[in-house]
Amino acid sequence: EVQLVESGGGFVQAGGSLRLSCKTSGFAFADYTIGWFRQAPGEEREQVSCFNKNDGSTYYEDSVKGRFSISSDKARNTVYLQMNNLKPEDSAVYYCGAHPDYVCTRWFWAIFWGQGTQVTVPE
Repeated sequence: EVQLVESGGGFVQAGGSLRLSCKTSGFAFADYTIGWFRQAPGEEREQVSCFNKNDGSTYYEDSVKGRFSISSDKARNTVYLQMNNLKPEDSAVYYCGAHPDYVCTRWFWAIFWGQGTQVTVPE
């Protein structure tokens, strides 16, 4: 069974940091590109970052460049998202997702999704 399980979300003051984890199972980790997405109430889900399966190249949405960093640990079948200098506009449910064919571009999307982890940064 394909599973992606997010963890590491929480409540943090502006300027603080969180590290999200996406633990995967049930598929060949190296054959899938994995990305992070977020969805705020009343908004569409949007891509935040992406880690390419082939060469480890990455993509970041403009608003998180310089603040967020994506990484992959093959031994643990886990992708991480280090989030620094968090802002209220970062508040959302964060999801990881995987796709076997798409590469990391602004158009990346997933076919397998986790259930999400809440990140809240108050005003």
